[in-house]
Amino acid sequence: MRIGLLVNAQISPQSGGAYTFGSQLLQAFLQLAPESGHRIILFTRSHHYTKHLGSSLELVSLDWSLKARIKSKILALVQEIFRKLRSPSSKFSLPTGMELYEKYILDLLIANQVQVNLSLTPETFPVLDVPYIIPIWDLQHRLQPYFPEVSKIGVWDQKENYYSKLFKRATFILTGTEVGKSEIEKFYQVPSERIKVIPFFTPQLSPVGVTSEDLLNKYSIPPNYLFYPAQFWSHKNHIGLLLALKTLQQKYALELPLVLVGSDPGNKSYVETVTKELNLSSQVHFLGFVPQEDMASLYRNAFALTFVTFFGPDNLPPLEAMSLGCPVIASDVPGAQEQLGDAAFLVDPKKPEDIASAIKLLWEDNSLRQNLIAKGLARSQKWTVEDYAKQIFAVIDEFEAIRRCW
Repeated sequence: MRIGLLVNAQISPQSGGAYTFGSQLLQAFLQLAPESGHRIILFTRSHHYTKHLGSSLELVSLDWSLKARIKSKILALVQEIFRKLRSPSSKFSLPTGMELYEKYILDLLIANQVQVNLSLTPETFPVLDVPYIIPIWDLQHRLQPYFPEVSKIGVWDQKENYYSKLFKRATFILTGTEVGKSEIEKFYQVPSERIKVIPFFTPQLSPVGVTSEDLLNKYSIPPNYLFYPAQFWSHKNHIGLLLALKTLQQKYALELPLVLVGSDPGNKSYVETVTKELNLSSQVHFLGFVPQEDMASLYRNAFALTFVTFFGPDNLPPLEAMSLGCPVIASDVPGAQEQLGDAAFLVDPKKPEDIASAIKLLWEDNSLRQNLIAKGLARSQKWTVEDYAKQIFAVIDEFEAIRRCW
């Protein structure tokens, strides 16, 4: 089949796990394409993929240009003005920017005879009159609608309208856990056979990194630190982790440094304020965005990963940590047991005391810590990026028997 694959140039390293996951999966997918029997039509603004050109790959320039984007914004503004001025009885309307973009993509797909369209990461995806396969990582706007990042003005409605439309017409939906599958069925009544569970692979971080001593000097951090790589969204629960640090300090006279890395979508200043209020400034190190080549070293040198997010069911940092010999303390959210098994110490993210107790237990019991490291290494090797890509091709193969009918 001719498989359309849209590469989103807007995803950058600052996007966190989505960038690492998507870029590695794309490379594996293109490498396996020749043996799949399918032809990949790659729509992209980049020229980095020419090395894969051959009988299994075509490149098509995705030029939703600056001029087109400006036109889209102007039309959106005119549409809003028109909406406010027109009479209630009028049925005439102008196209929205998203509708123009969908038309642009649809014309490209039809012109290139794409038979099924595929997205590798769950960024905004146009709903098209071409069969499509889309991955979904979470539906937290439904499960936890009180967090501002999924509920602020317009965001909840935007997500809900998007998913409602997207799921109704999706050929297949990909998710990482049975929990994720059940949530899609529950909230959007998608037939079970159209939802495919493909467990997340473990992203491979750059093996080139600084030495332990150079790393500590570079970022001015002490050894035996707790590590939490997460963008500063409120659902990441940095506050719960700070309260756990305070509990360790007050109840157990244990002071461990905490290293926080990640870009700031808006909640970092609040986390910094709470850090000062709890008198933890000397313990907490804000490194901001860290280049990928340093991430592996930060994992390897950490005493433990403390991944205390409220969101799930799929998360990448625990898998990254496991692959690099860093023991994992993670939130016991729905799906965590399925993804991490017994290779992580699961805690209630709502209870700082629970987080603190897990940290204390690892600090006092080195055999437990080493056992977690060993189990984590084994767990992280269970699924590779090649396994994941092959499962996607298997889903495409399943659909081929249907798609050949037109």
